[in-house]
Amino acid sequence: MAEFVLMPKMGLTMTEGFLTNWRKLEGDTVNKGDVLFDVETDKLTNEFEAKSSGVLRKILVNEETVKILVPVAVIGTADEDISELLKQAGGKIEEAAPKKEEGPIIEAVPSAAKAGDRARISPRAKKIAQELNVDYNLLTGTGPGGAITENDIRKFAEEKPKNKVSPTAAVVAEQLSVDTDKIQKDTRIMKADVVKYKMDENLTKYAAPQEYRTPMSTMRKVIAKRMLESVQTSPTVSFNIKVDTTAMKQLRDELKDEVKVSYTDILVKIVSKVLLNYPLLNSTVDGNEIVTRNYVNMGVAVAVPTGLLVPVVKFSNVKGLKDISKELKDLGERAKINKLTPDELIGGTFTISNLGMFGIESFTPIINQPEAAILGVNAIIQEPVAINGEVVIKPMMNLSLTADHRVVDGAVAAEFMSKLKEYIEKPGLLLL
Repeated sequence: MAEFVLMPKMGLTMTEGFLTNWRKLEGDTVNKGDVLFDVETDKLTNEFEAKSSGVLRKILVNEETVKILVPVAVIGTADEDISELLKQAGGKIEEAAPKKEEGPIIEAVPSAAKAGDRARISPRAKKIAQELNVDYNLLTGTGPGGAITENDIRKFAEEKPKNKVSPTAAVVAEQLSVDTDKIQKDTRIMKADVVKYKMDENLTKYAAPQEYRTPMSTMRKVIAKRMLESVQTSPTVSFNIKVDTTAMKQLRDELKDEVKVSYTDILVKIVSKVLLNYPLLNSTVDGNEIVTRNYVNMGVAVAVPTGLLVPVVKFSNVKGLKDISKELKDLGERAKINKLTPDELIGGTFTISNLGMFGIESFTPIINQPEAAILGVNAIIQEPVAINGEVVIKPMMNLSLTADHRVVDGAVAAEFMSKLKEYIEKPGLLLL
């Protein structure tokens, strides 16, 4: 019996998804468990598997944003009547009709072009415009929908006033095979103009410049939107402090037989502890209210091939270092293979972004809204430090805090960073 394929709900907070990349065509046989299409949410791309077997009779949605539980396709047997389902889906949707014979080919206008946005011109007409040195943006097209045609380009080039050329420039132009009509200059063309044009032409041929346009993925669109919103929402102040990581390294070494922890693991534990004493750093602005908490959900930025994800360690303030380390390893591994659930990416109250492994010594991270602050972790550098009048080499690390000045004053942020430094240099304080 024919049935709808619905846009799946892939998380408690998911309300819609971007359907993309159909793996089956209409008329294909589908087995239960086959991947039908991909669904991109705010930051994830998930494969959707068929819940039943049959024939993919009709695709109702191609690539667009769809609310959850909305029909996107029909699966049934090859010969059953699905007209009733099609009516339910859209009223006027019909099964695909046989393809009509193609008519004569006419000059194509790129579908991406929009009237009033930029000149509509076919690739061939654009190439001719470049060859004839015509700025097609100045033309009014006579083609369908105002598209600029080859004839428009050639006509404009013929009516364009010819440049005046000095006798010497004319001789040099002939020797170098330079078309002086292609040289853009309001005044008389001289020998130097011809030589420069030829040199630029040779350089262009040698460089063979090309440009590529790739549509933003849903993840990149969301990242771009949120970064812009963050900058526009929060008046930020940056705070930097240098800490000695000797004791933190010693802690790692002492624990390695029990559990292998990273510096990020230790920092998550320390920051979670210190944040409870500085609730404004762990807060959210909601209208005219400040929301503070007695818990910490620590987000940890993870770089993935398509962008950046921030999985969240829930209630990190009550978890032990061993559990934090285990959870971060799991979240990080699944983030890189796109296996996180939407619920593992929400609810953060503070974020740590570690670029130390890339040798970065200082940066200004952008706040992960609606949080009030984010901590940037930098590379550990062996540096000379004066201790008791003597110079010694210490493993020093910069910490970079970005805070929302609407709720976090400079003194509060500075005190937080000072206390953080104290805990990092004396991790035994975690036991108190």
